Amino acid sequence: MEDTLSLKHWGTPPKNGIGTVGKCVAVHCGWGRVLFGQTFDKPELLAGRLMEEETGERDLAIYVRDPHVILSMAPQTLFMDPSHSFRLNLRELPATARVADSSMIIFRPAVAEDEAAVNRIYTSRGMVSLKPGYLGELDHRQCVTVLVAESVQDGEILGVVMGIDHTIAFDDPEEGSSLWALAVDSQAAVPAVGIGLVTALADHFRAAGRAFMDLSVMHDNAEAIKLYEKMGFERVPVYTVKKKNPINESLFIGPQRAENLNIYAKIIVDEARRRGIHVDIEDAAAGLFTLTLGGRSIACRESLSELTSAVAMSRCDDKALTHRLLAKADLKMPGQVSLRSRDDVRAFLEKYGRIVIKPARGEQGQGVFVDLCSEDEAITAFDEVRDQVDHVIGEEFVNGRDLRIIVIGDEVAAAAVRRPPRITGDGQHSIQELIQRLSRRRAAATGGESRIPIDDETRRCLQAQGHGMNSILGDGVVLEVRKTANLHCGGTIHDVTDDLHPALRDAALAARQVLGIPVVGFDFMVPRVDGPDYRIIEANERPGLANHEPQPTAQKFVDFLFPETRHELVKNPASG
Repeated sequence: MEDTLSLKHWGTPPKNGIGTVGKCVAVHCGWGRVLFGQTFDKPELLAGRLMEEETGERDLAIYVRDPHVILSMAPQTLFMDPSHSFRLNLRELPATARVADSSMIIFRPAVAEDEAAVNRIYTSRGMVSLKPGYLGELDHRQCVTVLVAESVQDGEILGVVMGIDHTIAFDDPEEGSSLWALAVDSQAAVPAVGIGLVTALADHFRAAGRAFMDLSVMHDNAEAIKLYEKMGFERVPVYTVKKKNPINESLFIGPQRAENLNIYAKIIVDEARRRGIHVDIEDAAAGLFTLTLGGRSIACRESLSELTSAVAMSRCDDKALTHRLLAKADLKMPGQVSLRSRDDVRAFLEKYGRIVIKPARGEQGQGVFVDLCSEDEAITAFDEVRDQVDHVIGEEFVNGRDLRIIVIGDEVAAAAVRRPPRITGDGQHSIQELIQRLSRRRAAATGGESRIPIDDETRRCLQAQGHGMNSILGDGVVLEVRKTANLHCGGTIHDVTDDLHPALRDAALAARQVLGIPVVGFDFMVPRVDGPDYRIIEANERPGLANHEPQPTAQKFVDFLFPETRHELVKNPASG
């Protein structure tokens, strides 16, 4: 280790560092600079460079020599990153096994046209996005490689990884390389995207003749560490120093309070605390808290605040009442009727051909049966819902895209298309196994909020497509496993705010005024988000503000509650 430039972090540099130490190399990666500590001969130079970090970026210094000395030069500004470093020996690495089926994913170099998709993934993961035009400049940054994982089925970008070639960057005598900014779309239905990206980058550097590939991972990310060790990475003594900023605040302020808030409450509480608003948690399990600033206090249950009156809440809580009020205001609504008997069900089905049966009250897609076409399944659904609730409604099934529009005050804060959960077959695992695997990934990506229930509705959806739980889905075959697109039932959500047609914005704002509610989420069905046609399905008085990245929904909610704290938002103020 004493002869290894990158690992000897004390005393005199080894002899093989002659010609490297003193170059003071920094490589810009689009989200900030990577400063190679082994190329700096004076600690004050490295500390000074870190202090030059641009606002909204995330710089770091790695392979730092004498990190305690660096920190002593700006103890209030610099901190030691609590990450472990791991190294993969590329020259001893055996031929890699196929980890992500090529029939599902293509791993390729990123191009300029991928930038929006890459930044969407980074933002959704709380990471700093690439500066505009960065991917288009890669031809001039030959030491940086950016790879993306592209879905064969629909061309969507599922993940991204970045690598730095140390030999090109500073003529590294060790011929090393490093991996940075790995991120996978939390809603990707295809497994092993992250492993595939790591393997693809390792193969790239091995083909270039590099000796090793290093990466850093947070010290408490046991799952990732276990995975990297399984891939052949070994931990190495490397230290990283960063400048304190709002982006990495969670890394230097100490452990967060164990409040056990769900993601819908936590996103609001975190934003309030960032603004100096006092938070009193009344009941974490229920998402109840009170925000106080000066002499003003507002009680909330997630995004439902006391600014919403009981009358306004009742207008949303009863779906039949919501329908009547919005239809009376000449907003476009699907056909709807109260179902009191099986004869009512038969008559309604005969009128529309395809129907939805659901409780008049309820949320998160519970007890909702969608696209019922036969009398038997409609009667079965009616009986099941009636056993649970007193008021059952039938609704005309509207084909199209499931669109959620969040309105805060007089502004459309976000719009997103919700898609039902889909699995991709591999020719080996049963449909039930694939559902369980996808459900685990969805739960991990949403703090446990999104899971695919294996229930009668899921079985009905599969049966309608000629499959059962034990069926083996063909290699690369994509199957929708539920009709509903609710996040809580495994659905995914995709931002379309910038594509929203003005007529849809106007309809959402008009509906908010009719209901007299300050914050609301509307479920629309639309043929296309950039067209004027729509049907409003229902309103949610307590819409989830999480998972609408890159739209700053929590920030806008706190702006609405405490307008005096409104400020220009720091881009992607999350740890990374």
